[in-house]
Amino acid sequence: MNHTDTNRWRTIDIVVASVIAVAFGVIFWAWGLLWNGPADAIPLPGRAVLYGVWLVPAVLGGLIVRKPGAAFYTLTIAALVSLALGSSWGWTLVIQGPLEAAAGELAFALFGYRNFRAPVALLSGTLAGIAAALYDVFVWYPDTAWGSFRLPYILITAASSLVVAGVGGLALTRALVGTGVLDRFPAGRERTAI
Repeated sequence: MNHTDTNRWRTIDIVVASVIAVAFGVIFWAWGLLWNGPADAIPLPGRAVLYGVWLVPAVLGGLIVRKPGAAFYTLTIAALVSLALGSSWGWTLVIQGPLEAAAGELAFALFGYRNFRAPVALLSGTLAGIAAALYDVFVWYPDTAWGSFRLPYILITAASSLVVAGVGGLALTRALVGTGVLDRFPAGRERTAI
């Protein structure tokens, strides 16, 4: 089997990526309620420590499906599901979701979709976080100062994304592998490689 054949999406790839995306779309919607509710007591840029949750599907989709476009597809669909559920950010998710997803996808692409170890997962989460933070500081917080708000916001978001999306996505993948539900995926067949 050549590399092109291994990059072709199977029906199970689409189904699993979609299930992850829909589940996280619901989580995103609920997380938005927390972000704009109780977490609003934490002033920005400090609240960005919670940001990484919104980027987990990119890492998780990439680690499980291991096909070009998996990280992009999973996070983009999750963002659109949260939009359909009534996210407070509305139509902007049509732009922001795919931008974050493309940045998360970039980490897997840089390694030719052949390396799915921890450093790539951490890079995927971090790149998605940087893209998210850059979007936010230019779209949502354009009148803020670089030194006291924008740079700390970007750094805190990147760190949150590295830990929550990168490490969290890796941990979720390992947990799922341990159950055997991923046995039809390379992640499940390479239990020790993750």
